[in-house]
Amino acid sequence: MRSAQQSENEIKAFPHFWAHVIPCALQSGGAKCGDVGDPRVRPRRGCAPHHRRALRRCWKITVLTRSPTPVCNMELLRCMAVLVTLVAVMGHPDPTLDQHWQLWKKAHGKEYRHQAEEGQRRATWEKNLRLVMLHNLEHSLGLHSYQLGMNHMGDMTSEDVAALLTGLRVPYGHNQTSTYRRRGGAPDAMDWREKGCVTEVKNQGACGACWAFSAVGALEAQVKLKTGKLVSLSAQNLVDCSMMYGNKGCGGGFMTRAFQYIIDNNGIDSEESYPYMAQNGTCQYNVSTRAATCSKYVELPYADEAALKDAVANVGPVSVAIDATQPTFFLYRSGVYDDPRCTQEVNHGVLVVGYGTLNEKDFWLVKNSWGERFGDGGYIRMSRNHANHCGIASYASYPQI
Repeated sequence: MRSAQQSENEIKAFPHFWAHVIPCALQSGGAKCGDVGDPRVRPRRGCAPHHRRALRRCWKITVLTRSPTPVCNMELLRCMAVLVTLVAVMGHPDPTLDQHWQLWKKAHGKEYRHQAEEGQRRATWEKNLRLVMLHNLEHSLGLHSYQLGMNHMGDMTSEDVAALLTGLRVPYGHNQTSTYRRRGGAPDAMDWREKGCVTEVKNQGACGACWAFSAVGALEAQVKLKTGKLVSLSAQNLVDCSMMYGNKGCGGGFMTRAFQYIIDNNGIDSEESYPYMAQNGTCQYNVSTRAATCSKYVELPYADEAALKDAVANVGPVSVAIDATQPTFFLYRSGVYDDPRCTQEVNHGVLVVGYGTLNEKDFWLVKNSWGERFGDGGYIRMSRNHANHCGIASYASYPQI
């Protein structure tokens, strides 16, 4: 029998397993009996002869390739494409993944309402798994600057993420007039976490309150710089109380509207006194537990990454809007995110807390509000100086005390 410790170790290791499976196969130089395409394993019923030949050919290449060469690299990519296509055409859950599906569900506490929902989520999970495997193979061959992983959003589609985990609403006809003046002297790299100006990563849950977390994150840093105290501010305060300013609570909102509410309200409560509930509620603001105020906010010039760098360097973390609905975004694990499919149609509010360069690729250091299981401990490095990638500099703003 398997011990409880063995099962626990499997669960802990699983989130990173599939992200490494292909690079590890290349390094070890061999497939094991039972791998997909292994000619020693009886093919599934319904697998056409030409499919079997393709699988055997791919298996042989995997076994024989002990160190990838340019020719083998292209051959491996073609074979992976064949495998991905074949699995997709089959249209049924892959029984060889049953144990991994169960481990992944347990690792992330997944439970589904009924069998039909689980079947749908399983299909999405397998599709995302294929994306992660192929992408990470390409990363190991030098084709990408970032890696993916099967995190807690591995059973979600782009539509799911857009509906449940974003929530940015750019005001209709938003007239962005910037009065920002650059100060200059920005260093080559900046990380406000190192200066103690960034609170822990939060999780907005199934509530479109990204805008609220982005806004409080920017204000938290200004409070720290002025008072020396780092205090988590109440995103729920903004969700419940700023609807008169055009925000819709869990239905979405915009950071500058949140700042304007705090200005007019002459304050915002602390997270401790007004905890996050991930749902709309009645306004419970209490002036006696006020933790911060705001006197004004500043919008940066539209799509100006140089101005954004200057502000992050000289002012502090900046609220920004991005496109966050690509599967490569929500399955991101490490590296510098750079996907040409990422649009400038923004839908998610996040916080830029720094910038730098990794492997000769400039990046923005971005704090998300999807919990620490997302990305690199809740953060993502996004491509910088690359034509306003994902619209990151389109709607940038910060508050002042």
